[in-house]
Amino acid sequence: MWLVLLAALMCVTGCWVTIGLFDRARKTAGVQMRGWLFLTAVAAGSSIWCTHFIAMLAYQPGAPITFDPVLTMVSLVIAIAGTGAGFTLASDKSRRLAPEWGGCVVGLAISAMHYIGMMAYHVAGIVEWDSSYIAASLVISAAFSAVAVGHAVRRPYRWSHYLAIGLQVLAIVGLHFTAMAAVAVTPLSFITTGTNPDILVAMAVAVAVVGLIVAATGFASYLIDERGRLESFERLQHLALNDALTGLPNRVSFNDRLDHEIERAREDKDTMTAVIVIDLDRFKEINDLRGHAAGDQALKIVARRLSKLIGEGEFAARLGGDEFAAIKRFKDQNDLLGLVSRLEKSLFEPLRLDDFEIAAGASIGVAVYPRDGADRERLVSNADLAMYRAKNDVTRAVCFYESAMDETARARRALATDLRQAIERGELSLHYQVQTSVPTGATCGYEALLRWTHPVHGMIPPVEFIPIAEENGSIMAIGEWVLRTACRQAASWDNSHKIAVNLSPVQFAHADLAKLVHQILVETGLSPKRLELELTESTIVADKVRTLHVLRQIKALGVTIAIDDFGTGYSSLDTLRSFPFDKIKLDRSFMADVERSPQAKAIIRAVLTLGRSLDIPVLAEGVETHVQLTILQVEGCNEAQGYFLGRPKPIDQILLIGGPDVRNDQPAATEPARMRLSRQA
Repeated sequence: MWLVLLAALMCVTGCWVTIGLFDRARKTAGVQMRGWLFLTAVAAGSSIWCTHFIAMLAYQPGAPITFDPVLTMVSLVIAIAGTGAGFTLASDKSRRLAPEWGGCVVGLAISAMHYIGMMAYHVAGIVEWDSSYIAASLVISAAFSAVAVGHAVRRPYRWSHYLAIGLQVLAIVGLHFTAMAAVAVTPLSFITTGTNPDILVAMAVAVAVVGLIVAATGFASYLIDERGRLESFERLQHLALNDALTGLPNRVSFNDRLDHEIERAREDKDTMTAVIVIDLDRFKEINDLRGHAAGDQALKIVARRLSKLIGEGEFAARLGGDEFAAIKRFKDQNDLLGLVSRLEKSLFEPLRLDDFEIAAGASIGVAVYPRDGADRERLVSNADLAMYRAKNDVTRAVCFYESAMDETARARRALATDLRQAIERGELSLHYQVQTSVPTGATCGYEALLRWTHPVHGMIPPVEFIPIAEENGSIMAIGEWVLRTACRQAASWDNSHKIAVNLSPVQFAHADLAKLVHQILVETGLSPKRLELELTESTIVADKVRTLHVLRQIKALGVTIAIDDFGTGYSSLDTLRSFPFDKIKLDRSFMADVERSPQAKAIIRAVLTLGRSLDIPVLAEGVETHVQLTILQVEGCNEAQGYFLGRPKPIDQILLIGGPDVRNDQPAATEPARMRLSRQA
């Protein structure tokens, strides 16, 4: 009896492991799938064979028995190969054949193993077979196996996996008992020798142990793979929900958490949720000065600080780049102010990057649910508006959302829309500001300055609309219009005065800037030596290699290059050494302080000395008083520009007062009095 129970245990265990391994095989592909199918076949074939062998040993024919070792091993090979073929057929993802056909092959393999095993089972007697039982056993094995494999593949029910195991057990057990009912043994009394029963029992135990070991090996492989898959899933889930660089939750996690907090606040009317958007102020400077590795290190330091100061009901995430965000659940406004205060203090502490220390600072915007937005998108958008307000206000680092910000944003969007049509409507114009030789007082050239006359709002300052144009991309078309218009108008002047045109950093990124400049020069007929293009250091720092290449192309046309706003950047000396500039334009901020600041005067003197050493002329911007002009004359400045020498004017007014068309390079009619006074002084 105990052998029957052992066979049943072997059968159930084997089917459980087999269906599990087959399920894993179907979830893989290629070599990995073939490997799992091999394990499935070994587990299935060996467990079926062991079940059959142990059950045969439990069978009492009433006569001595022996086993043919060759046929016994052949039955094992057929069990493994046949079930392997059936499961392979059933796992075909193209579904050219229904998986039940593969189950039929498995059932037939079980039958073939059983009957070949019976051929290896030699009993001392006359053996008779009942063909009807044989046919029934084949049908039972094939049918139950087909349904079992079908459930394992199709999974029509939640418990189909366990149903497949049970059906496969029935296929094996049903075959065995039906097939054994088909055989009748009549013992022959004159044959008394056979295998010792004790040896048969030992064989049964040994076979059972081996079979269980094989099943356990398959199960262990399943567990190892399951653990590996679980770890991979957890790792992928972590990568999907957390920032790879800083380890903080990412935008996806932030959105999920914010949705949860908003839903919680809807249910609890006393609870509010704040969104805090953070943008580092000097992160670009860190990248430019120390490289991207230092920038990554700075982000990690900021992330660690945020992680440490976050408490209960608070959440911090990195949204991307140098932008972070926090969520605060609160009932008392002071709790929110406490978190904002901690954030501000932490973000303004210096960052130590190897041998370099910098206080990056940050701009912080805050919006609160429900008063500042009823959903996630609106809340985050309003927090962004508040953050940009803080970024543009040098007096504060934290800004809470106010409804007026929406009005400002709408007005900015409306201006952006109008700006795209400004060229077609003829609303853009150029004003020209004279550039004068400091030693002689003669006019050297003019700087073209863009003006926009809005049909509703009137004259809009460039400081307002140029950033908008750079943001929405219209600066490309506007910059081309400015360059073409300035060159065309300058070409009509009856003199050789230069025309200076500013290039936006966005415009300088134009793929064919040198080609565009050449095309406009040919089109307008302006001599290249009369065109001077001005660019700032920020344009250069963005991509030094490309900038140098483009500058050389432009200079090859005969066009001169000036560096604008010199002295306000952080790499000025290196810039002068590395790039082929023809003129230095000293920033107007130094002229504003030169009359009362010895330091400003010393800087001006140093820049002029540097210019003479490099053989690069210097033009001082922002000259607004006679004293300032006198200082420039004493210090040996080459050229000057500012309200004292001439305010920007439209081209027709300059022509009327004798500007660019005056011959012999004399100052304009309204300017010489000032120049003569300065020269006499």
